[in-house]
Amino acid sequence: MTSSSTAYGGAGKGSGEPCPAIGGRTGSADQRPVRPPDPVAPATVAAPPPGRGTRPEPDGAPDSVPEPGSERGGGGGDERGGDRGERHRLTAVQGLAALSLDAMASVAYGPEAIVLVLAAAGATGLGYTLPVTLAIAALLAVLVASYRQVIAAFPDGGGSYAVARRHLGRRTSLTAAASLVLDYVLNVAVSVTAGVAALTSAFPGLHEHRLGLCLGVLVLVTAVNLRGIVDSAKAFVVPTAVFVGSVLTLIAVGLFRDGPVSTEAAAGHATVLGDDATTVGALLLLKAFASGCSALTGVEAVANAVPSFRAPAARNAQRTEIALGVLLGVMLIGLSVLIGRFHLQPVEGVTVLAQLADASLGHGWGFYVVQFATVVLLALAANTSFGGLPVLMSLLARDNYLPHVFRLKADREVHRYGVVALAAVAALLLAFSGGDTNTLVPLFAIGVFVGFTICQTGMVVRWRALRSPGWARKAALNGLGAALTGVSAVVVTATKFTEGAWLIVLALPALVLLFERVHRAYGRIDDRLGLGRVPAAPHRDRSLVIVPVSHLSRLTREALNAAVSLGDEVRAVTVTHPGTEDREAAGALRRDWERWNPGVDLVELHSEHRTIGRPVAEYVRRVYKYHPQTRVTVLIPELEPERLWQRLLQNQRGAVLAHAVRRDTEAVICRLRFRVGASP
Repeated sequence: MTSSSTAYGGAGKGSGEPCPAIGGRTGSADQRPVRPPDPVAPATVAAPPPGRGTRPEPDGAPDSVPEPGSERGGGGGDERGGDRGERHRLTAVQGLAALSLDAMASVAYGPEAIVLVLAAAGATGLGYTLPVTLAIAALLAVLVASYRQVIAAFPDGGGSYAVARRHLGRRTSLTAAASLVLDYVLNVAVSVTAGVAALTSAFPGLHEHRLGLCLGVLVLVTAVNLRGIVDSAKAFVVPTAVFVGSVLTLIAVGLFRDGPVSTEAAAGHATVLGDDATTVGALLLLKAFASGCSALTGVEAVANAVPSFRAPAARNAQRTEIALGVLLGVMLIGLSVLIGRFHLQPVEGVTVLAQLADASLGHGWGFYVVQFATVVLLALAANTSFGGLPVLMSLLARDNYLPHVFRLKADREVHRYGVVALAAVAALLLAFSGGDTNTLVPLFAIGVFVGFTICQTGMVVRWRALRSPGWARKAALNGLGAALTGVSAVVVTATKFTEGAWLIVLALPALVLLFERVHRAYGRIDDRLGLGRVPAAPHRDRSLVIVPVSHLSRLTREALNAAVSLGDEVRAVTVTHPGTEDREAAGALRRDWERWNPGVDLVELHSEHRTIGRPVAEYVRRVYKYHPQTRVTVLIPELEPERLWQRLLQNQRGAVLAHAVRRDTEAVICRLRFRVGASP
């Protein structure tokens, strides 16, 4: 037996007629296999009761079946299987670690973004840091309250996409989905680059290797998420707890300080404070508000990933949302209070959070704990996207707006293809930016505010339609949220347009058009398959199995054994070439075939070119031309090596042949795998 991947090629008797008439099996009568009646086949098949029958399952059927023990499963199925499924879902605490890293990490750059804008107006401008932060905290409170309602109303997840799909129409829902997709992808890139930037600030020698470090962190986060969202939550609980604890400690200690304990971190760095202004204009305040709103990214992630929580999923998700809002609000307001208390001034090369840690805790071990916790959490904040985007992509795939492969789940409740796709796109963004945070930040946070606005508007429509008890109060809350986030979206886009936000303005409609194109493609497929319609009764056609061969071996025998079990007639085919060596090999195979006499004709297919797929596909087309009612199956025998590395030894003829037949004919392709280690 050779190391060829396909027992394919050769010639033998019956080579004169390229397309003999289809009848019984060719060869000697005493060697023809006779198929006795199937003793297992039932005599009759019971028809389903009236009004009942089977229904077509979508791509990835196991993913579309309610899981045992799940809330949607009705309590049926294997209880142990349900327990295993619940084990791979999140508790409220684990959800805080898995889905809130983006929002938590934003306290490292949210207050700084406000201060850097207000610094243009000097000390007078910095005096407005706390009022601007309070406005952002008020918006945060409205968003958290609104998303609690979204979680209760849409327990299957999807956030703004699910709300808009139900209440605002298809195009608006796709706009919401596109905005979230863009924001999630950008969040991964920005979080990773920000974390690496903090690391290279502490160790300047690593600056030249920042792109490699970014890709390394991305690979680490991706690998953890491929293990399952619960495993990622467990891995990130400690960094999240250390960061939150260190920031809250910083705030608590700082409130008891009359002045900064140390200013060593900012010593020797140039200030970026502008000249004092007599007044601070509304435009500057709006720009500071827009920049600080970057701290609100990630608030929607919990609502998008409700199915990832343990039962009762909606209740656990709501608890996580509240905890996220309280912690984020306390940290944002607390840091802003300290900025005013210590009269902090932004300087080049040192973050605002580092200065606050220095002023509150001193330049000792507490300072370094805060810094390293910040580095780790910023790098891992990308995990929020890995928890939310694959679920959103699964819902889009369910509705035929993305390929159905994104609906598939692995054993650990992982949307593996969504995780890999997110990592691949984020890696391209990192390579494009060279690992530079400033290249990506202008694109950040726009999409999420578009999603916020659409979501809140959809909830207003929902409450007006339902008019359930308390609907006016709920509609007013969501209406306020829609107005605030709508204004924020306009302000963020306008203030960052020339810095790169125009790319998002173009990318949003482009992504919506892509979704619609995928949907139309699935619509055409559904029409051709007749989904939703009862098909005609099945009938039996004459069947022909064509087996490409190249030599005699156990693989050839196994292929013919399978072929005579599948079809009414079997033909072996081989492709011959005009070269001297090829003619000698063909002649040797012809003599061996006649001596073996398997009861199956061997047909020679002559080709002037050294190709194998095209001659076989042409032969299949001739069969269909002369016998259009025949069902043709091309059975391609291939080796299955014992070791993975041995795949490199194969010539891949089977793949080439299958591609040619699939591309040019309507034949059924059957690839028979023969394990090399199998006993005779």
